[in-house]
Amino acid sequence: MFSVPENTIAATSTGAASHPVLTAHAFAEDRARWAHLLRYDPDERFSALVEHTDEHEVWLMSWLPGQGTDLHDHGEATGAFTVVSGVLTERVARRGAEVLHTLSTGQSRVFAPNYVHQVTNAGVDPAITIHVYRSERRMTSYRDALTGPEPVDS
Repeated sequence: MFSVPENTIAATSTGAASHPVLTAHAFAEDRARWAHLLRYDPDERFSALVEHTDEHEVWLMSWLPGQGTDLHDHGEATGAFTVVSGVLTERVARRGAEVLHTLSTGQSRVFAPNYVHQVTNAGVDPAITIHVYRSERRMTSYRDALTGPEPVDS
């Protein structure tokens, strides 16, 4: 049901079992670990921390139609997210270009430090995702929608 994207490379130092895509898939398939946390908020995207270990944080997110993030990165964190249900659009901003990805149930995206993206539920049905972050220094930085990769001054 879940597939590992082509651009995924398992780290050999910690083993493939701890790769964030595999962790996201394991959590996505084990609904008993997070179903009791699931909520849909009509005003904003919902998120709940499912697990925090020395190795990672796992978050559950729900997206009603029209809900999404602003353009952002996750600082120095690496990780992945997997679509449990629904369809999401990811806009990846790079200097001088942007790429759109449509993600449906079972598909994942990986990210590295300074990966700038925006995720939106442009569909008609709610969506659920599992996100895995691997860094103690995860700090979200929001970006300007016009300049993309350049951080927004606060």
